[in-house]
This record gives sequence, structure tokens and C-alpha cells, in this order.
Amino acid sequence: MSRRLVSLTLDTLEDLPRPCRQCVYWELDPVSAERACANGDPGLEKEAWVSQTLLEWGSCGKLAYVDGMPAGFVLYAPPAYVPRSMAFPTSPVSADAALLMTASVVPAFAGGGLGRMLVQGVARDLTKRGIKAIEAFGDAKFGDEPDDTVRACVAPTDFFLSVGFKTVRPHPRYPRLRLELRTALSWKSDVEYALEKLLGSMSPESLLRPVRPAPATRSSAG
Repeated sequence: MSRRLVSLTLDTLEDLPRPCRQCVYWELDPVSAERACANGDPGLEKEAWVSQTLLEWGSCGKLAYVDGMPAGFVLYAPPAYVPRSMAFPTSPVSADAALLMTASVVPAFAGGGLGRMLVQGVARDLTKRGIKAIEAFGDAKFGDEPDDTVRACVAPTDFFLSVGFKTVRPHPRYPRLRLELRTALSWKSDVEYALEKLLGSMSPESLLRPVRPAPATRSSAG
């Protein structure tokens, strides 16, 4: 099974899940987003946002592929590019952090470490730009309201906690969480992580080192 991570571009934008491709929950303020969904083409607004952010700031998303199939994605940007970020009760995002807007892994590929792979890809990218941390608004009640489709744009708090984020401002519904980039960059590689998870405390080196046969010993004759 091959896995690869690529940056979001106007070409790879088409590989986002269709509901996310047409969603401008994060990219526009609440009033403009509602207007775009009611009167216009939110897909065009999404494309315009990605294009502007790429030109002015740089990479703003990662996509994970498994055997060539889109399996997960993450979107991120400075808070100034994300009007919705000011609408949360736990706003604002810290001045030294970029905002991880949303993240998702296709259910068929859940549990395979793709979430961690995506977040570490973001960490590598942002560290090169001198950013110290990423923050996110989580949904502590994700899934409790199955018909609340808009709120699906806010990733579950449990997802962020599972990939290393810590709560910096609690809230019963929308806590703000933070991950120091140096922490993400210190994670072991996915291969080492998977091996240790599977085989406990045994090190990959000792498992892969060929076992030499013990030297033959002569039995003493009486």
C-alpha cells in the first residue's frame, strides 16, 4: 500500500470530497457564506479563496493519497485569511500560530495514521516559514447532531487530541487547541510508529536484524 502527501493546488482542489469542494464555511464570513450558498456558486468562491491564498501566502492545504486514491485532507492558513475564525467563542487564534481550519480522513482509511501524517506535513511546511504553532477549533459534540451538516466543517475535538494537540481555551462545544510545531516534528516516522504499535517495545532494528545461528558445541564424552 503506497501513501503520499501532496500540497493543495488549483489542480488537486478537485480531489477534495465534493461537499468540502463546494463549502465556504471557513473561507467567508457567516453572512457572505450564506449568501454564496443561496445565490451563487460556492465552488467558485472556494477556488477564488485557494487561488488568492496560494498567491499571497503560499501552500494552504495537504492531501493524502493511498494507492492513488484521495484518502484525506487538511486546510490551514493565517487567521487573517479565515473570516470564520473570529466567529467562535474561543477566538482569537494566538498571534504566533496558523489556523488549521479543518481535517478529514475518508472512513475507509481511518485508523491508519493518515491524520498524523497530514498534521506532520503541515508542521514541516509551516516550520520552514518561521511559524511556531498551529491552532484549531474543535467540535466537542461532533456527531451528536447528525443533521447539522454545516458543523461537519469543524473537525472533532477528539481528532485533534489524538494527533497531539492540547486544549488552550476550554469550551463545552468549541475548545481552541494548539500544537507546538517542534512537537510534531519530533514524532517518529510512520513506519517506526506502526512497528512499535504492532510489536510493543521491541525496536525495529532488532526485529529486522538477521538472527545468526548459535555456534555448535561439542558434547562432552564420558
